[in-house]
Amino acid sequence: MTRTEIIASVADDLYASEQALDAAIARATTLVQSMIASRASLNVSAVAGAEAQAKALEAIASLGVARQAMVACHEQLAKDHRRLGFGAFAGPFEDKPEKPPTTGERLLRAV
Repeated sequence: MTRTEIIASVADDLYASEQALDAAIARATTLVQSMIASRASLNVSAVAGAEAQAKALEAIASLGVARQAMVACHEQLAKDHRRLGFGAFAGPFEDKPEKPPTTGERLLRAV
């Protein structure tokens, strides 16, 4: 493998890891939402499933810590990349959402 291919491989793994953490966080929050909605639909006391829900929330918090560490890893790899003189590298390109308007519009709605 060439140096460029090796660097691209590390970048691909980094992006895949970041996306996997985001997907895990999204899925775990969906689980908590499902647990709450199911309990309400079944008309069951809030005590039922409270411990399991607390454990799911702990897992989400841990995933958040892992995501912060991965972002720090990304930042450090970018610094090392520049420091070692490998030049600019970008990819894989993905469509990122436009930045939300900052005109004071509310982005959340009451439910």
